[in-house]
Amino acid sequence: MLRGAGNRPMSLPMPPRDPETLITIAHRDGRASAPEPLDLAKRVRELRVSRGWTLEQAAQQAGLARSTLSKIENGNMSPTFDLLKKLATGLAISIPQLFTPAPETEAAPRLSVTRGGEGEAFPTATYEHDLLAETLPDKRMLPYHTRIRARAMEEFEGWVRHDGEEFLYVLTGAVRLFTEYHAPVDLRRGDSVYYDARMGHNVISISEDDATILWVTSLT
Repeated sequence: MLRGAGNRPMSLPMPPRDPETLITIAHRDGRASAPEPLDLAKRVRELRVSRGWTLEQAAQQAGLARSTLSKIENGNMSPTFDLLKKLATGLAISIPQLFTPAPETEAAPRLSVTRGGEGEAFPTATYEHDLLAETLPDKRMLPYHTRIRARAMEEFEGWVRHDGEEFLYVLTGAVRLFTEYHAPVDLRRGDSVYYDARMGHNVISISEDDATILWVTSLT
């Protein structure tokens, strides 16, 4: 305990218990002002969703009832200081961060244009890939324009599988997508499918000519 003049005990100031006064913004000249009003319900929901948690999972992390967290996220409850502490602990952040808007990320000046027919070619026995945006390093996706040469599953040596997720959009013709856990799916021009690329998958053309597709593979 701190002691003041005459060796008398001096109490430390208690932290504010009103959520609206939990943070102040320090200016360069030393002044401080209250932040702009923030929608706590929206902020809590954003923090939960950014972690990929359901209401049940987030409530369990914070030691709250699911119904309590639902009321907070829908603005039907003004949380007490104790509830705010539990929320912050469950979300692994400080209480002030509950009232701090998510930082805005600055757009990176990244751009790559691939003209028709200028993609980097990767031909195989079953597919003819044209890699798009090949000049852009550190991509999070790999886009391909692909001509489907295969006409039967027997033309493949086995299932194709790899990390990431995949999006397929049929540009011309018709294709049949085989996966190891689902029945084959026929797709025609304008149809699309999204799937986990760790699942075995192969694509054949079922049209008279080679079908063409846009294939996008995630790298994260």
